[in-house]
Amino acid sequence: MGISTVISLVWEFRKLLELLTAVSFLSYVQWYQTAQAARLPPAKVITADVSAFVEDVLATSTIPGVSMGVVRLGTDKQPATELAAWGRRKEESDGRDLTPDTLFALASCSKAFVVVSVGQLMEDYTRGRNVTPLPAAVEVFNWDTRVADLLPGEWALQDDAASEKATLRDAFGHLTGLSRHDFSYRPGDGAADVVRRMRHLPPAYGLREQWAYNNQMYMVGAHIVAKYANVSYGSFVKSRIFEPLNMTSSTYSPSEARGTGRVTQTWTRGVRRIPYWFPDEVNGLFAGPGGAISSAKDMVKWLATLLNRGVDPNTNTTIVPKSTFANMTATRPIQNDALAAGPEDPPVPSYGMGWFRLAHKGHDVVWHFGAIPGFSLLVAFLPGDNLGIVILANMDEKQDENMSILFRVIDEALGLPRVMQPIASITDKPALSISEDDAVVVLTSEPKALPLELDAYAGSYTNLAYGNITFCTPSSTSPYCKRVLHDFAPVETAANETLPRARLYAAWPRVWSTHIRLRHASGNSFSLVFPGLFPRGYGANGTAFEFYDSVVSVGRAEFLTEGGTVRGFAMVTEEAAAVARRARNDTVEAIGDAWFTKVQ
Repeated sequence: MGISTVISLVWEFRKLLELLTAVSFLSYVQWYQTAQAARLPPAKVITADVSAFVEDVLATSTIPGVSMGVVRLGTDKQPATELAAWGRRKEESDGRDLTPDTLFALASCSKAFVVVSVGQLMEDYTRGRNVTPLPAAVEVFNWDTRVADLLPGEWALQDDAASEKATLRDAFGHLTGLSRHDFSYRPGDGAADVVRRMRHLPPAYGLREQWAYNNQMYMVGAHIVAKYANVSYGSFVKSRIFEPLNMTSSTYSPSEARGTGRVTQTWTRGVRRIPYWFPDEVNGLFAGPGGAISSAKDMVKWLATLLNRGVDPNTNTTIVPKSTFANMTATRPIQNDALAAGPEDPPVPSYGMGWFRLAHKGHDVVWHFGAIPGFSLLVAFLPGDNLGIVILANMDEKQDENMSILFRVIDEALGLPRVMQPIASITDKPALSISEDDAVVVLTSEPKALPLELDAYAGSYTNLAYGNITFCTPSSTSPYCKRVLHDFAPVETAANETLPRARLYAAWPRVWSTHIRLRHASGNSFSLVFPGLFPRGYGANGTAFEFYDSVVSVGRAEFLTEGGTVRGFAMVTEEAAAVARRARNDTVEAIGDAWFTKVQ
């Protein structure tokens, strides 16, 4: 081979090497650009298609309005936010006045703030920033600290084991065994009153035996924060979460929120307007489990912080301590037969502390719903997919619609196939299949007659935790009964129902109701409803109506008669809890949320 040939080959090799290097470099650049693009938020999530989907939901569900926020973090950790709103804020508007800064009650989406606040309190003690002495029994203040040690002389439950051993993790994870008991607290109560009366509330399950949703444990959490921080719970959250995150419109004061002129009006199913349900007094009691007020515009700031694992991406300030973030999102299955499995990832629907988790098309979703009269709320973030979503609706009992919007937004953001999955009813109380053999009362096709005259069931009853109640028959004539019957009369006339002969009525001014109505079902069993009555209507519609939650404001009353007299009645609002109690003590006195003794 001549020298010229060698030189030629070397030259060709150099050109080939340069070409390969250039191709490799271009390939690397293209790969890098593609990888970076994949990490950046999409150009738009709330697209015209998503907007059309929301509008269709509003049209088919009668929801007056929805406000939404979507947030993702860029490579520099800066939030990329989208805000949108559809529909009306006011009854008298043109139907297009709802905005992303409209204020909504957050209801149970507030629970996460309790967990974070307690976590911040723990951090304060660890770093010596809190000088309020902890009780001597509290050697270490963490999620496994016993509630009894933090609230000596205040905390007690009927179940001795739960009373002694229940931890903060149990309380905020709904594992104390105590069922809802949402009609035991009333306007005028403080958190300390609720804690004091818990010892009189019958449990449904043993400690850590079964998941059972309970709002009162979050009142306990708010009480602990206020007790050891020496400020009101709402003030603590405002100074430690809302203000650092520049959530300038967020508050725990309904009157303060109304002062902005941006609070939405509210509607109930059946398209009737109702008032904002919580006055300041009640909102103070319910602050922990459901009292926060905010907007989509503010809530995306909270979600951005959660996507950044508790650190405000704008200021690099830690809002959620690292251990708190890990513990509140570490979930356990909520199915009754799965608790023993321990912490695990979805797809099993699960709960941590203030957060549910589920899987949507293989993607982990951390979320919580909110539901109080006039509101349906949903806050969610996908930690593995850099996506946070808040959906606020101004009509109650619309959680299925909110979930459908959530899944549609997730699909759009992540480019997932748009095949709608059935929406599991996990926003309701956990279901428990009850066979006829297990049921506390089985109504046959031929109802049994009332054993005694209706007048025998009228009169006054009492329970230590729930208070006093006086039932009236339709023919009662006392001044009290005349007022009660006067309240019901226009409501029943407007409903135009065929009423059973045997029915009882009572005033029941509680957080969730104004009255109680019983209608005879069979034997000593009556169906029960806790309505809020509006005898003169509300808003522009002056027709009388009633409101009640179709899940938590219904139940039954089981009366016990002996020797021709009525001894009392069991109030049952959760059938699963009644079945569990019956397994331990098969008596009428033991099955209910409360046993009311007849006193007159």
